[in-house]
Amino acid sequence: MRRLGISIYPEKDSVENIIAYIKKAGDSGFSRIFSCLLSVNKSREEIVNDFREINLYAKNLGFEIIVDVSPSVFDKLKISYKDLSFFKEIGADGLRLDIGFTGLEESIMTFNEYGLKIEINMSNDVSTVDTIMNYAPNRYNLYGCHNFYPHNYSGLGLDFFKRCTKRFKKYGLNTAAFITTRREGSFGPWPTDFGLPSLEIHRNISIDKQLKHMIAMDDIDDIIISNCYPTDDELKKIKSIPLDRVCFDVELLPELPILERTIVLKEMHFNRGDKSDNFIRSTASRVKYKGEKFEVINPAPIKRGDIIIESSLYGHYAGELQIALSDMENSGMSSVVGHIDKDELFLLDYIRPWQKFSMKESKEA
Repeated sequence: MRRLGISIYPEKDSVENIIAYIKKAGDSGFSRIFSCLLSVNKSREEIVNDFREINLYAKNLGFEIIVDVSPSVFDKLKISYKDLSFFKEIGADGLRLDIGFTGLEESIMTFNEYGLKIEINMSNDVSTVDTIMNYAPNRYNLYGCHNFYPHNYSGLGLDFFKRCTKRFKKYGLNTAAFITTRREGSFGPWPTDFGLPSLEIHRNISIDKQLKHMIAMDDIDDIIISNCYPTDDELKKIKSIPLDRVCFDVELLPELPILERTIVLKEMHFNRGDKSDNFIRSTASRVKYKGEKFEVINPAPIKRGDIIIESSLYGHYAGELQIALSDMENSGMSSVVGHIDKDELFLLDYIRPWQKFSMKESKEA
């Protein structure tokens, strides 16, 4: 099941502020936390005190907490890969290895007595996870998670991101990646503040569009906000987005009849298996509403992203919903009833044959 996550940085803010954020995120449907030890410069005792209070509060709300570490953190805090009791002590559910070991150590760690998850850095197109799998780990305790990138233009390219992710998905492992709030003054573990996305193309688009893109690609299980703190409006938008399918924001004709409005907004749509290059075709509505009268409404020239419902002049196609993938002429029998949000047009390319999707009016988003 896909999950939403947040990131917290106990060395950067007060316990009170972080707990308030966790409560707000929990109320918005979030259930995973990324926490970071890489940038913490405190003693073991101080870390235990700071992290334990926060983590136990989050666990009581149903959050899973993964803490980012590296071999250098292991050395500094005198942690052995054979003894992970420190992470149990601070109330964590797992640890993310920003830099790993040889593969054997990771495989042994997945059998730890506390059931802690061992998360591997996914943002390298190398055989790290293959090596770990060769050492026969407990794959139910093995996760993968991409990096985030605070420096502008330094995030992952889309093709590279997909290649790296594929290495983990082929083993059926849980995957995670980061999206970023665009709130001015947000922060992460490092001083640089240009957002913290995994994908560079996400750096300058709204957080809800980033989330929808991750959902459309359908290969990331946990989608985590990397920096603190998103706005209430961002959380509200995220809360309204279904995590099991693409949901397009749309604008409809102001006086659209109830039947056509119902087809667009209330039906579960899916693309036909015999995929067209020109339309996404959702045909269930023409069966469900067979016999209804569909008048021609707004027979305008068709542009990419337009939402079309076929009129009764089209015979047995009457009531079929389509989304245009390219510009084309209108026969005069097709009703252009609305269009996809212009900032979501790129998501049309991700709708595969049989893929489910839904639509929501932008004013309600």
